[in-house]
Amino acid sequence: MTHRTQIYLPADEHRRARRRASELGISLAEYVRRLVHRDLDAPEAEANVEALFALGDSEGSDVATHRDAYVADAFADLDVDRP
Repeated sequence: MTHRTQIYLPADEHRRARRRASELGISLAEYVRRLVHRDLDAPEAEANVEALFALGDSEGSDVATHRDAYVADAFADLDVDRP
């Protein structure tokens, strides 16, 4: 059993969707049905929650402590004329 559904798309997206459907040799309705089907049947991505705990972990980096020396070294390595 199918149900009639009305959707609204911005003009540009509607034009692009119609063009894509035409390229595939199908109607706009069939194109939308396929997109919905693909989205609903796609396996859900599993998030690795442990990765969040490692965000910002510098693993012992001393950048904050020695940043001025690192910046000075970086500029010393540049081939630029200084005033």
